[in-house]
Amino acid sequence: MERLRSSLAPFGLSTLALCLVAFPPACGYHVAGRGDRLPPDVKTIAVPIFTNETSRFRIEQKVSAAITREFIERTRFQITPDPGRADAVLKGTIKEVRAGVVAFDLATGRATTLQIQVLAHVDLVDQHTRKTLFSNHNYIFREQYQVSQTTSALFEEQDPALDRLARDLARTLVTDILENF
Repeated sequence: MERLRSSLAPFGLSTLALCLVAFPPACGYHVAGRGDRLPPDVKTIAVPIFTNETSRFRIEQKVSAAITREFIERTRFQITPDPGRADAVLKGTIKEVRAGVVAFDLATGRATTLQIQVLAHVDLVDQHTRKTLFSNHNYIFREQYQVSQTTSALFEEQDPALDRLARDLARTLVTDILENF
């Protein structure tokens, strides 16, 4: 401590305090979720309906709508479905939708909990430079749901599970794009 005091003595503590206020130490932190990682000329992002390469009806619409909602709620970007009116385009493909059994009722042997899994490919492309700003071809999201034991209501929980999965995928995707991870 004495060594520190003697080395600072010629400058004085008031000069040190002034320097710390005027030139704060760079710590590398920034405010999350602002989209500062995207080029400044990107003000409008097109989110057209994703391509569906699966047999699951309308999954691409659920995912695209959830992503659009997430961008509108969390960012300053204008969102449009028309790539011709955008600075960047978010292109996506739903590659796979799988469902599988997670738990069984030991007494009856019937499934009690199922899991649905979605695999998506996503690219955000700058329309001006044609440069890929963000890419992930291995988005995998899973959601579990309970299966009703009455035959008439066997699949009634699958659609709400897909809605939750689409919201989770959208939240993660927008965060990844904004933070460029």
